[in-house]
Formats: sequence, C-alpha cells, structure tokens
Amino acid sequence: MTANASWIRSAFQVSAAFAVALVLPAIHAAALDTKGDKKNPDKKPAAKQPAAPAKAPAAAPVVAKPASTKTDPAALAFFERKIRPVLIQQCYQCHSAKSEKLKANLLCDSREGLLKGGDSGPSIIPGSPGKSLFIKAIQWTDQDMQMPPKTQLPPAVVADFVQWVQMGAPWPAERKPGDLAKGDSQADRWSQLKSDHWAWQPISAAKAPEVKDPAWPRSDVDKFVLATLDEKGMKPVGDADRVTLIRRVTFDLTGLPPKPADVVAFVQDKSPKAFETVVDRLLASPQFGERWGRHWLDVARYSESTGSTRNYPYHQAWRYRDYVIDSFNKDKPYNTFITEQLAGDLMPAANAAEKNERLIATGYLAMGVKDLNERDHDKYVMDNVDEQIDTFGRSILATTIACARCHDHKFDPIPTTEYYQIAGIFRSTEILAGVQNKRGGMKRDYHDENALHHLAPESSAVSAVPAASEGPGRQKKLDALKAELEEKQTQVRKIMTDAGVKADKDNIKKLAKSDPALVKKLQGKRQEIQELRAEIEKLEGGAVAEKAPAAAGGAMAIGARDVAKPVDCRINIRGDHDNLGDAVPRGYVSLFKAPQPAIKASESGRLQLAAWVTSPQNPLTSRVMVNRIWHHLFGEGLVRTMDNFGTTGEEPSHPELLDQLARQFMNDGWSVKKMVRSLVLTRTYQLASTYDAKNYEIDPGNVLLWKHPQRRMDAEEIRDAMLFVGQNLNLSRPSGSPVASMPFVEIREGRKGAMFDRGGTDHRSVYVPVVRALVQPMLDAFDFAEPTMVTGDRDVTTVATQALFMMNNEFTIDQARRLADKILSDSSIGNDEVRVDHAYGWTLGRSATVAERARAMQYVNQFAADAASSKTARSDAWTGLVQALIASAEFRYVQ
Repeated sequence: MTANASWIRSAFQVSAAFAVALVLPAIHAAALDTKGDKKNPDKKPAAKQPAAPAKAPAAAPVVAKPASTKTDPAALAFFERKIRPVLIQQCYQCHSAKSEKLKANLLCDSREGLLKGGDSGPSIIPGSPGKSLFIKAIQWTDQDMQMPPKTQLPPAVVADFVQWVQMGAPWPAERKPGDLAKGDSQADRWSQLKSDHWAWQPISAAKAPEVKDPAWPRSDVDKFVLATLDEKGMKPVGDADRVTLIRRVTFDLTGLPPKPADVVAFVQDKSPKAFETVVDRLLASPQFGERWGRHWLDVARYSESTGSTRNYPYHQAWRYRDYVIDSFNKDKPYNTFITEQLAGDLMPAANAAEKNERLIATGYLAMGVKDLNERDHDKYVMDNVDEQIDTFGRSILATTIACARCHDHKFDPIPTTEYYQIAGIFRSTEILAGVQNKRGGMKRDYHDENALHHLAPESSAVSAVPAASEGPGRQKKLDALKAELEEKQTQVRKIMTDAGVKADKDNIKKLAKSDPALVKKLQGKRQEIQELRAEIEKLEGGAVAEKAPAAAGGAMAIGARDVAKPVDCRINIRGDHDNLGDAVPRGYVSLFKAPQPAIKASESGRLQLAAWVTSPQNPLTSRVMVNRIWHHLFGEGLVRTMDNFGTTGEEPSHPELLDQLARQFMNDGWSVKKMVRSLVLTRTYQLASTYDAKNYEIDPGNVLLWKHPQRRMDAEEIRDAMLFVGQNLNLSRPSGSPVASMPFVEIREGRKGAMFDRGGTDHRSVYVPVVRALVQPMLDAFDFAEPTMVTGDRDVTTVATQALFMMNNEFTIDQARRLADKILSDSSIGNDEVRVDHAYGWTLGRSATVAERARAMQYVNQFAADAASSKTARSDAWTGLVQALIASAEFRYVQ
C-alpha cells in the first residue's frame, strides 16, 4: 500500500500518524483498533484482524475492565457513604416501609421501590439521571416537585445522587428476615463471619507445595503458582525474551522506558546474574521512589486542592508528595511509614529534619475533600472524620469501616459503635490544611495560615516556597485592600438594611421564604448587588493573594495534631450529627484478634491506632500491602478487590501464597524493596505474555498466572515515555509546586488569576499539579486516579479521544519531531536504515524487523521525494514515522 503524499503534506499537522499508517498498517491498526473480547481481554484476536508487527504479542491488547455497578465494591461503598445516609435522614420518615403514613406510594428504602416509583411513575432510571424523577425532585427545578419539601439538599449531595444514578444506581443485596435460620441472630452471624472469613484469620505459615516439575521453580512463589497450574492440568508458557524482560521491569520499577544502550547491554550480558544486576540498579535509582510513591499517592487520595463546592488550594500539599517519594527511595519500613502518617507528630525524633519529616507525613490525614461551603460546622467536622475513616480503612486495611456511619455495616461485622470508637480518635485530631470552614462565605474566611505545621529550620532540607506577593510596602497594600473591601461590603449591607433585612445569610434565607414582597424588593436591587459583589470578589482575591502563602514566613506543611482536649465521640444516630446518642470510648474494630493498646483520656489515640494497625498480629496490614505490590507487578492482585478484603470483596486466588508473602514482608523488616526484588526475580514474573489455547480454555482471565499479563501503561508512564522519546525529560525534582505560589483563591477553569501550570513542565508526571476537578488533560484522558477517593486499582479505558490525542496533540507531535531531528542531526548514524532502528529503539525499546524497516524506508523516501520543494520535508517525514510508532499499541502496552 502506498501513501498519497500530496494529501499527507496538506494534512500533516492534523493527522500525521494516520497518514503514516497508510504505509505502516500494522502499527496503525494496533493504535486505533483494539479489538478483542472485552470480558476476556486476553482472548486471541480473530484471524480477520490485521497482522501484528513482528515481536508484537500474540494476544490482543488489554482493553477496559468491565465493571458491574451492581457488584463493584467501589460502587457499593459509594452508595453506603454518599447515598444511603441521605436517604435515611431525608426520605425514610415519609417513604419507607416503616413510615406511619406512606406518602405518594413511594418507597425509598430499597432499589426496587425507587425503580417502581410512586404515583408519578418510576422514580429512578438507572444510567439516566436526566430522565429520573427523583433527580428532578431533589434539583428543585420544578416548583410542583421539590424534595425534600422544606430544605433543598446541598449541591454536592445532589451531584452525588446524579453520579449514583449515572453509575446504574448500585444497591447492595440485603438479607431478608426470612433468610435467617431460626435462632440466627445478627450477633451469631457476625461471630460466625469473624471465625470464617479468610481476611480476619491469623496469617498462616504454609510451606511451599511439591510440584510435578521441580526444575521449573526458582522460588517458593513459583512453587505455589506451578502447583495450582498442576492441579488444573496446565503448564506455564515459555520465558520472556530479554528485550521484553528489560522493558517490563524498567517500566514496572521506575515508570520509564529503558535506554537503548541499556537494552543492548542486557541482551549481550550472558552472566547468570545479569537480570539481578539490572533489578538492583533500578531499585537504587531515584526514579523507583517516583514510580512507587505515585502508587501510594493513589490510595492516599493525594491532591493539592480541597475540591467539593469551593475548590481552594492546599499550598503545602507538595511536601507530602515528596515525603512519600523519599520514603520509598529510602526503603523506609512500611510499618514506620504508616505510623508516621497516622501519628508522626506524636513520635519522638532524633533531630529537626526527622521531626519535620514526621510532621509532613501527617498530611495523609489532612488532604481529603473538604466542603468549605458547609455552613453547619459540626457536620463539616463529622464529614471530615468520616472521610479520614474511609481513607484509613480502605488504604491500610482494605476495610470499608465508613459504611457503619449511619447503621451497622450491612455485610461485615462492624457495628456502628465501633465506627464511633474510631471516630473519637479522629474527632480528637485537628486537621491542619491551611483552610477552615467558617460562616460568611468570603475567601479570606476560608484561609487559616495558623492551621499548618510550622517546620523547624534545618539547613537546606526544608525550604520555603516564594510567596505570590511579598516585598516592601506589602502590609500597606494589604491594609488598603482590606479597607476598600470593607467599604464595598458595607454598601451591600446598606442595601439589604434599607430593604428591612438583617445582612445575615441564614436570616435572609428564612425571611425570603416567608415574605415574597421582600424578594421582589431585593430583586430591584439585584444588579447593583451583583456589581458590588463582583468588585468584592476581585478585591478579596487581591487581599488573600497578598496575605496567604507567606504570611508566616519559613516552611510550612499540611498535617494533623491532637486537639487540646480529646473527647470520646457520641454516636450520631442514623449518621445525623444533630441526633446524638451515647458517647463511646475511643478504640478499634473487633474484626480480628490483635492487641488493642489502651488510650489515655489526654490523648487522641492516633499513636495507639498506629500500633494496633502495625502489630504483627493484625492480619490485614501486611496482606493488604503485599497484595498492592503484587498488583503493580502482575497487573492484578492475588485479591482482585484491592481496597476491599471484606465479605463483598473477592477471595484470594492463591491464599497460601498471599500469607507466605505477608509473613516474609514482616520478617524482612517491612521492606518494600526486598519484596519487589524477590517477586521480579521469580520465574512467574519473567514469563512471556504469549497466548496458549489450552490454558485460555481453562483460565481465560489468567487468574492462575500461566503467563505474564500485558498491561497498558499508566497515564504518567505514557507522558513520561513521550518526553523520554523526545529526549526532553527532566529527571530532577522541581522545587515545590506551581500551586504553592498561586494566591488563595477558588480554583476554576478559565478563572483569571486562579490558574497554574497544568502540565507544561518537562519534569516527570508525578510532579504535575493534582487539583481536584482540574486534572491535567492528558493524564485525565488516560485514566489518572480520581483524587477524591482511595484508588488501589485504576480504571483502564480504550476510547477514541486517546487515539486522537496521539495523532493530533501538539505535545505528541513535538516529542516526535524532537527525536526525528535528533536522529537526522546525529553524524554518528551512517544511513537511514540505522536511523529507523534508532527510532524503534527509542520508542518501542527494540530494533525494527526487516519488514518494518522496509516499510519505514519506503515511507520516508516517498514523503521526501513528493515534498522536495519543502525545506522541512525530510524532518516532517521522520517526524511522521516517529509519531506513528508513538501512536501504536506496542508503545502504550508493556508485555
């Protein structure tokens, strides 16, 4: 097939990769046509598909994981945390089976009831919030259909319901009274669950099993895997070739491609320790911490803004990011790593540097979503406590403790009393995030520079980030701004006072509902009020820009500390902070048997909570972490529900292996690097990704690990690999974050003075600012972790926008042109055939095959000849070739 060169020349900037694909059909087909069985993504492609290029995998590229919203633990957790509590508080009184008088014949205490609806018809249409009467009612867009009838739900709550219906309205199946055997009380059932459920049992000490082929395993891990395959009459596929292996392990350990020279050196190194040498080099590189630190940031819901209704910056969040990266690079013991994040401020420190590091670590507790617009301060506090419990429970214990906020956990034996035992610990903890919830709604009221850790001076280890505005006359300018701001606010108050209204938001709201004449009177002044408020907003932004980032001077960090007087938390009946029950002593959940340190009345209990979590008798902490490590090396965890080890999660595919790894992890001093090293040196990790018909027939999902799964690279890997291709990747760590130097103003798309560099940096993607609702566009397109929640397993989607980005985005074209120009200007490269190999080496980590080399040569020569009159014809031709390689599936997938 030949290219229409004139068409290519005119359309080059729009779709260079597509044009090149006319010459390189196999590459382009792989980039844009990821056909396959979505339920079984490893299924062998149909024979009618275009032939893959040499060295490409026999299996089809992995596509999006199908998610059933009815059973997906994350979806059910969303329902339990965001939806059910509101239904209980706002709807059950009039619309439940226990209502004294059922209104409108509508039941809201079951999914079936909402699907059936009431007098007006079906209440929800799963997947279609715009067609759902329930959503219409809570949005208050129709005067004849407003629910709840007295008080409109906050916008954030309405948005949660819209998201829930869009997800398909997931609702957990519940046991009915008739399902219980006679005498089977909840206490009996819970006791049985605690005794039976695998995750809450002590970690076993199983020995490696015997296998049919004792020469095959290189480790106990291999024996466990092979023994399971033996039972099914299966055999593992062959070993991966060296080119595949070094690309795999380099991406897995550092998130970056191997340099062409490193590939050549490994292929030529015939020593038996060659792979170990590569692994040790990668583990020792600073890029290891950047890759594996990002994995933890996913589960720590790392972000540099508050999110929710008023999205304000966390100026100092970046210090926590750097702390996490440094911890993985130093191979900090995982039990210490956890303790520092829960209670670093309470730990002893040898010096100022260690003290600062431990203060910064508590940022883990501080960076959750915060609804600064919440006017009920007690609700604001309890919502933050709930967010901390949810993050703590799922990230460290893979347990959905937060599902017991409003009622006893529906599935796991966690009573509401135990939820509030842990709530007391976090209720006795002050969040230091530089923000506060305060009535009034002005930006300056949301900022609290005292609500930060002030770090101790220590050489150059901790530095202050330059303020958005500072210098001589700064205080004078700030005073002037404040004076003008107060003058404008006085004008607004005068207008309202003249209308007979006290200028208080709650008072205005109450009066407006009972006095239509008042509303009409104020509407006549609406334009004037709006203009004044616009001026106030502008002045306010200037005032906080002068005030916010550097008022304290020196280095600061977000984090947590104990309140002055710790208190036990009272049970919030049905999750309602205004409906209080008895106080319960601070403590723990009783899912398993582990020492429960006593908590003194004068302490929050965070240090004791950390001791309980990291106790060797706690069966969850080590299991959860080794499962996360396994997931990042093998594509799926031994337990595939990464953040849910409860009864609604999946059971482990290899339970004895999971326990052996958990025990090994603790015995090796909770060392992440030792665990990673031991796993990548197994023969199981080093298997090829090739298709085997017999194995596929028995185990289409590769649960039994008969081959190494191929995976699409994470968003950061794709972006970093592109910078690597363009030889434009800056491996140094940037100082701080662009968010740190922006003014303290609400962050919104397109808002002047409230934006920041969202990805123009040439540093690694882990250093790109993460702002809720404004994730960097490329990272967002390739399934970046949602920064509002714990994400142990990212989604993997295959959508048209990804292919379009690879073909048309200037970033892609620029990196392709950089490599093309580098290849053309390198005098050491003797001819175009060698240049083709260089292009393949930098993009795909291998040399071109004979056929690929011929097609590439045909394209670049034909393009250059047809566009001979253009000064950039040769550069354009080679840029198109490189971009086609970047756009290929082989570039984005790790075998």
